[in-house]
Amino acid sequence: MKKLILFALILLVSNWVIAQDQPTSGSTRKTKEDKKREKKEKINRILKLEEEGEPAFSKHSIFGFKLNTDGWGASYELGRIKSPYRATIYQLEFNEKKHAKEEKQSSQKDVGGFILLGNPFVYGKQNIFYQLKLGIGQQHMIGGKGNKNGVGVYGFYAGGFSAGLLRPYYIQVDDGTGVPREIKYTKQDSAMFLGQSIVGGTGLAKGWGELQFVPGVHGKTGIRFDWGRFNNTITAVELGFNFEYYTQKIVQMVNVPGKNFFTNAYISILFGSRK
Repeated sequence: MKKLILFALILLVSNWVIAQDQPTSGSTRKTKEDKKREKKEKINRILKLEEEGEPAFSKHSIFGFKLNTDGWGASYELGRIKSPYRATIYQLEFNEKKHAKEEKQSSQKDVGGFILLGNPFVYGKQNIFYQLKLGIGQQHMIGGKGNKNGVGVYGFYAGGFSAGLLRPYYIQVDDGTGVPREIKYTKQDSAMFLGQSIVGGTGLAKGWGELQFVPGVHGKTGIRFDWGRFNNTITAVELGFNFEYYTQKIVQMVNVPGKNFFTNAYISILFGSRK
């Protein structure tokens, strides 16, 4: 009996201690209100610092997806903020550059009255051209947001090293054996590569072990419009212009002379944050 009473007392004390530790509904509401107030105060401090010409953030980090006039790309940018109006930017980009004469097509084969289409391919394409770029530059504020619903306008310029990467383009051809053969352009296979025996493309699997490296330099300039809801977030559109120079002529298409110098324009969607 004594043990039962002792156990009951311990249970009651334990429940009382747990109840004391649980916050009341009023304290929960107060915690939420405190968080909202702290967030509002932080935003006001940031706006005040920027109005006084002091940097409210020390860096930014931005990811981007690009649509170029001659291809596509992805980018990452790290910015070191020197003042509300100026930042040093470090950029990493990867792009695939298309040739103006590229045109996808498919072969056709009549099987028992049905037309079968082969894998899409680009007729006469010799190399796939990628660029891996490292750059450094400056970003300058042209117009600030003013408030959380405003739009920030920034101009920038950057430049640096560009690694040109050429991957041989492979296609499938019918050489009369009944089994499609995968080939790249060579003088020996030029008749089949540019002939009527093309069955289709090979996709992304081939040629990665045969990448040819061509060093070069690049430069870019542009303007970005940032409409992120708060100054610590970045949601922007960037419009810009690129130029690149490579130490060797880049050949992309058969029977089309290669070139060293490239230019393009682009639009990029950016997402990131400031800290």
